[in-house]
Amino acid sequence: MAADNVLFIGWNRTIAGREKVGLELFRSALGYFAEVKAAGQIASFEPVLLRAHGGDLNGFILIKGEAAKLDALQHSEKFEDLITKVAVNVQGVGVIGGWSGESMMNQVQRYGQALQ
Repeated sequence: MAADNVLFIGWNRTIAGREKVGLELFRSALGYFAEVKAAGQIASFEPVLLRAHGGDLNGFILIKGEAAKLDALQHSEKFEDLITKVAVNVQGVGVIGGWSGESMMNQVQRYGQALQ
């Protein structure tokens, strides 16, 4: 199986007064994703912080892996607990599945066929 599915975890900013908690949660999340990568549950992850731009997306983590493993990850107790803690302390948290590589090309082809 190809590791060409993704989870996009995006956020806006920490809730005022919870900045230290937000920073600790960010560090915990990076540690957690390093652990699941080492265990072979994901292929890779990349945290990204965006420059100030006036929008409501200020950072994200892009996780790549196989569809079944990403599905299992996002339905695990640890992942759900982490996302819940983040959502209590950070505005605009979202987890979105998607595609890259060959899986993305399959989706583009599917879209093209639907246009006919």
